[in-house]
Amino acid sequence: MFFIVKIFDAHILLHPSYFGPRMLQFLESTLYSDVEGICSGAFGYIIAVVSILDIGKGMVLSGSGQAKFITRHRAIVFKPFKGEVMGFFADVGPLTVFVCHQLIHPDMKFDPTSNPPSFAPEDQIIEKNTRVRLKIIGTQVEATEIFAIGTIKEDHFGVID
Repeated sequence: MFFIVKIFDAHILLHPSYFGPRMLQFLESTLYSDVEGICSGAFGYIIAVVSILDIGKGMVLSGSGQAKFITRHRAIVFKPFKGEVMGFFADVGPLTVFVCHQLIHPDMKFDPTSNPPSFAPEDQIIEKNTRVRLKIIGTQVEATEIFAIGTIKEDHFGVID
């Protein structure tokens, strides 16, 4: 699901106005903004650049004056696989909460053969439109949205009758 991978041959174009003593800082910030948040067929979704291994020597492109740099870096990627159990999303008003499978009680097993697929122990089933009680354990605030991570692993959390 989540992996740290080495990515080779990432290309960065740098406008001539950024050439100078702070060029390395501009290259690094451009790499972060160009790479993070994109989906690559080979690697999956690139969540974050962990470290920059190498920023190669730039080649000036004829006609535009821009320089092209080939970089190597390590990144955290998200690449789901068929059959992988991930968790579920819960909507709490405008807030979206993700409950990953590690934060679901061990008695609740994912059943991909049910219609619709669900998490179910003997007496409770979590499927679409099921009301659950959960605990928020983390939040991320962005400019226009708030996301949260929740758990139902503790006592008194899970399906509400």
